[in-house]
Amino acid sequence: MQLYTKTGDKGDTGLIGGERVKKDSNRVNAYGTIDELNSLMGYIISQLTENDRVLKRELIEIQHTLFDCGTDLADIHGKLECKVTEETVQNLEEIIDDYADKAPLIESFVLPGGHPIASLLHMARTVARRTERQIVTLGSEEAINQPVAVYLNRLSDYLYAVARAVNCTYNVKEILYERGGKVFHPELKKEDLK
Repeated sequence: MQLYTKTGDKGDTGLIGGERVKKDSNRVNAYGTIDELNSLMGYIISQLTENDRVLKRELIEIQHTLFDCGTDLADIHGKLECKVTEETVQNLEEIIDDYADKAPLIESFVLPGGHPIASLLHMARTVARRTERQIVTLGSEEAINQPVAVYLNRLSDYLYAVARAVNCTYNVKEILYERGGKVFHPELKKEDLK
């Protein structure tokens, strides 16, 4: 099977439904960065051990959802039913809540790093944030499936929570950012923030 089609040689690509757009369009940038994030997730999964099988299952499921996000963004005219829904976001929020209690409370930012897996998760978190910014740009110009933007926002929270939990599991002390004030307020309950 021939892998190259030559249809994009002049700098355009096809969306779902057949419309062609420039490869540097905001839409293609957004779902292209999702692909970058998905590849990074694959690398993280490749570094996990048998002890990390729960995390591995979660990350593989996230990879599937990232493909869903890309599909929703490539479907410019809504030819398909949206794959990412509010329920998708809620499911991720439940997992985040589980991880939130696995690391000690902090009142300041942490420097990204620690255990090698935690460091990779922090890298993925920053790519998720960049993806979210690109989706916000796209959404200000064209219609998008809004739960995709919300999912990417929550995904960066998930990656942060998991990175902290990994450092805690492997007894790696996190380095707190020393030059800022108190930014997290542990005395506030989640209900108070709504």
